[in-house]
Amino acid sequence: MGFIDQVKERAKTNKKTIVLPETGDMRTLEAAHKVLAEGIADLVLIGNKDAILQAAGDLDLTKAQFVDPSDCAKMDVYIDTLVEARKKKGMTPEEAKKLLLSDPLFFGATLVKAGDADGMVAGAVNASANVLRAALQVVKTAPGVSVVSTFFLMVVPDCEYGSNGIFVFADCGLNQNPDPEQLAAIAGSSAGSFRLLTGEEPIVAMLSHSSKGSASHADVDKVVEATIIAKENNPGLKLDGELQLDAAIVPSVGSSKAPDSEVAGKANVLVFPDLDAGNIGYKLVQRLARAEAYGPVTQGIAKPVNDLSRGCSADDIVGVVAITAVQASAND
Repeated sequence: MGFIDQVKERAKTNKKTIVLPETGDMRTLEAAHKVLAEGIADLVLIGNKDAILQAAGDLDLTKAQFVDPSDCAKMDVYIDTLVEARKKKGMTPEEAKKLLLSDPLFFGATLVKAGDADGMVAGAVNASANVLRAALQVVKTAPGVSVVSTFFLMVVPDCEYGSNGIFVFADCGLNQNPDPEQLAAIAGSSAGSFRLLTGEEPIVAMLSHSSKGSASHADVDKVVEATIIAKENNPGLKLDGELQLDAAIVPSVGSSKAPDSEVAGKANVLVFPDLDAGNIGYKLVQRLARAEAYGPVTQGIAKPVNDLSRGCSADDIVGVVAITAVQASAND
């Protein structure tokens, strides 16, 4: 059984309700059909039921719940929920209603906030910034979280590194140039996400173009400082840096470049120094190594709202729905 199949099985044991707002996208409808057929999650599809079913054709979506913002019995509840979430910004009921009727992302996020769904998956046709804006403005950050970030769950075929080819890469979708405190927070969150999704011990490498002082630069200093902070904030966590990528995951290189490190050559959680490195890194592994790349998955939001690459397939969406359901189970 492949890794994502294991995640699906975990989702089935504690079935959650996930919102899919992008019902005008055929990949989303195909994914919805597969999720329902496999019993991975219950689904809320946003839009006109007749139009969705007509577009779906032979795809069976009869087990889904359909919610049409233009004809919604609970619209007043959702207006109140959105006004409460945005009251510091002065949102009025009129503005909230207009937004809910015009933007399925905000409508879906409001269902999650109101407790009518456990999570949301979108991004097949919407930019990441729009998906995350709805999540941050409506669902908000989890208590005690200083930095919301994203990661990709990478499953690399025929790979001896990481956890049998399984890695978490962070942050690949949100924080452009995190400072040391933010980078440390991303490391801690990513370790928790790896443990939640795999059940295995996270081994975290703080990546750089330098290994243990092999280069001198302000960018290296940032990673060194972030490593110190992350170790202070996460006692007992296997975490080290700064490490080059090969020193982080290849045992022979790790033992040569960082012989005293308990992480070098063994890392399964890779924390990139900035968004450029993280985004380029995951796409390289996805395209050249033909890895499965699920995400960007958010961490640090009160309830899971997860993004998709606009180049995703229907199966990618199914995988992220399963991941979202498992994340939601952690809130029980």
